[in-house]
Amino acid sequence: MTSLARVREAIIACERCPRLRRHCLKVARDKVRRFRGESYWGRPVPGFGDRRARLLIVGLAPAAHGGNRTGRVFTGDDSGNWLYGTLHQHGFASHEQSVSRHDGMRLLDCYVTAAARCAPPQNRPTRAELDRCRPYLAAEIRLLRRVVVVVVLGRVAHEAWLRASGWWDRLGPCARPAFSHGGETRLPDGAVLITSYHPSRQNTQTGRLTRKMWLAVFRRARALVGKRLVGNPLAARPGHRYDDRRAGRAT
Repeated sequence: MTSLARVREAIIACERCPRLRRHCLKVARDKVRRFRGESYWGRPVPGFGDRRARLLIVGLAPAAHGGNRTGRVFTGDDSGNWLYGTLHQHGFASHEQSVSRHDGMRLLDCYVTAAARCAPPQNRPTRAELDRCRPYLAAEIRLLRRVVVVVVLGRVAHEAWLRASGWWDRLGPCARPAFSHGGETRLPDGAVLITSYHPSRQNTQTGRLTRKMWLAVFRRARALVGKRLVGNPLAARPGHRYDDRRAGRAT
């Protein structure tokens, strides 16, 4: 996997976890009433964004009727609305909502990925499934050479990133960054890790994660990444739709 395009191809074709593949295909076949007329993706979901990103965001896994339906991570569900709306507010995304992999969404200076690439039953991938999926995240980390800020969403994503990046072994138990909402750690290589609760309904509807708490994480990420790039094409023309199949930076 020598490029993000190769990683994407490998993820989409992956059959490493039979339980997850069966679940995703069943969800895509049976569907829920509100999406009965749609064609589900039903395959593993690759990462999405700018190959020159300075901000990396790591989530848990595609939602059964979100990414598993649309084919794009954090797309077509409430968690995605929280994420992309905030990314748009801070100049990282061309649109406030991500509804389809063909909606023209483009990310600038940001890449979004996940610990697991298939929607797991009850949103709980097993340890073995996360282990089998880890090489894809490790490959993305290796290829995204400009990343200076990493935001992990939830404990599972936190550990997945630490393991995939190699910091889990290099730092050892006592030195590893602990997980807490809004936690911030500057790593020995200069990159900054920010930890956040996942914007799942379980967290947002119970008040465990408030909008104020969420926005504070991304204000800090924006400040650490630095100013918006000069000549930001996302602010070029109101109403202009960007096609991620033509935009050279998007995958």
